Amino acid sequence: MRIGITCYPTYGGSGIVATELGLELATRGHEVHFITYANPIRLDPGTPRIHYHEVEVSNYPLFQYPPYCLALASRMAEVAEDYELDLLHVHYAIPHSTAAMLAQQMLAARRRLPFITTLHGTDVSIVGMDRSYFPITKFSIEKSDGITGVSQDVRRETYEVFGVKNEIRVIYNFVNTEIYRPMEDRPNDEKRLMHISNFRPVKRVTDCVRILAEVVKATPAHLYMVGDGPDRPEAHRLARELGVERQVTFLGKQDHVERLFPRMHVLLMPSEMESFGLGALEGMACGVPPVATRVGGLPELVTDGVDGFLEPVGDIAAQSRRVIELLTNEPLHRTMAEAARRTAVERFASSLIIPQYEKYYEEVVANGKD
Repeated sequence: MRIGITCYPTYGGSGIVATELGLELATRGHEVHFITYANPIRLDPGTPRIHYHEVEVSNYPLFQYPPYCLALASRMAEVAEDYELDLLHVHYAIPHSTAAMLAQQMLAARRRLPFITTLHGTDVSIVGMDRSYFPITKFSIEKSDGITGVSQDVRRETYEVFGVKNEIRVIYNFVNTEIYRPMEDRPNDEKRLMHISNFRPVKRVTDCVRILAEVVKATPAHLYMVGDGPDRPEAHRLARELGVERQVTFLGKQDHVERLFPRMHVLLMPSEMESFGLGALEGMACGVPPVATRVGGLPELVTDGVDGFLEPVGDIAAQSRRVIELLTNEPLHRTMAEAARRTAVERFASSLIIPQYEKYYEEVVANGKD
């Protein structure tokens, strides 16, 4: 098939999933066209059957805010016509589904261009619930020819918040378990904790520093913070205040996290909201058990006490105890690491999930509005 994909080309989960999906589809013989304002971060140039089309927005003096949605819609229609795309697959509802809807209408007199919207969580729970965006978010979702959600939790919340009547197909996030895999000999010179996110308040990055401060009272450990965002300065400040700045390393944004995960022992995910928990899945594929919070779609991924631990949001004491258990009980860590890897391979491997997208594409193209 010839598939157009639009996403936010950033370090957020929705952009990463969309990029990895495009790469997986290309390896399976599909032609994939990314249509966005910048090259997606995990998209390596020169990948066979992958094309990138930049969306340029004019800064005309009359516009106080550049009309990205309109420029995106025009580019979508142009690419769809020039390359005879079979469908558009947009990730994150606003403004991508709205732009896809406009592109579809622009081409309606000449050809049919179905589009699928994948909901990733915050596009429903935060952006979509904003009064300014609620009507257009609901309208764009309902006008989609197909809708998918990355977890049952996202599906449930979309129905509750927007009351849409359309079917929402749950297709879980995935991981390439050939790329993300454990090291044969994980370095044990130090016990390594890792956190990866966009450092927004919802990720509670300072909780990671507080957890570390409790853990080092019981056993030596080092925390690696991967990513960047608004709460990074506060995490730096707190590490100094708690006297653990020497045990925290801020690595910033990393393009090849598959090289980092296998060196780690525990992943910290203290978020107050996670629609799925892609970072947890990538870590699990590398044999890194997550200590996470019992929110959103995480319980659909992590089985508490089997392949990771789930504790209440903000409960630093409980999360710290779980980390200490894993770092000081080698048989427990080994068993849980093996179970985490097994969950990734048996339930969320790309070889299992990508065919679900392919099947859905075929349904939408063949049947029209789903």
